[in-house]
Amino acid sequence: MSLKLIGRKKGMTHHFDDQGNVVPCTVLQLKTHVVSQVKTLEKDGYESIQLATEKLTGSKRANHMKPQIGHFEKNALEPRKYLIESKVAKIEEYPIGTEIDLSVLENVQSVDVTAISKGKGFQGVMKRHGFKGFGYSHGEGPIHRHGGSTGQRSSIGRVWKGRKMAGHMGNEKVTIQNLKIVKIDRENEVILVKGAVPGATNGIVEITHSVKGK
Repeated sequence: MSLKLIGRKKGMTHHFDDQGNVVPCTVLQLKTHVVSQVKTLEKDGYESIQLATEKLTGSKRANHMKPQIGHFEKNALEPRKYLIESKVAKIEEYPIGTEIDLSVLENVQSVDVTAISKGKGFQGVMKRHGFKGFGYSHGEGPIHRHGGSTGQRSSIGRVWKGRKMAGHMGNEKVTIQNLKIVKIDRENEVILVKGAVPGATNGIVEITHSVKGK
């Protein structure tokens, strides 16, 4: 499997391709990752590497981070804020302390990006599921944005699971597949991917090689 990296969504911009077309892009910041732990079959029951990113400094070393700080000090590494695991074919190629930067994406054409979508609170069926609603002619009654009938007669007397109804919208883990990498800026530690990415500005995203990409 490919490496999983942690980045931040910094917002959107546009890029002009070779034909002069405007390509809408999302800017993702990926700071240098470091291998903070290597999990082996003998000790942990499976093989993977743990990557860490975004250094912890100064006042950010809060009490709730003490166990995590001790984890890094045991391996003589600077504490970092975020951890993620990746299953790789050869763990011996990634000893503890190995740094991974944007160079791992140099020959990658597309990526899959996972993030938590924006929460929109409790919403009705028209916004949440795209219901058309009822007509606005005379005599329709005050039901223009209602969801309509949800149950059956008394022979069943309940609402089936999965029924499209009003409820909590957003704040879900969403993956967008096959996002083309438009540009890699190693100096500013950012990449530009074509299209939109879920989540709010400055939110955390997970980036991996595209599963379906050619």
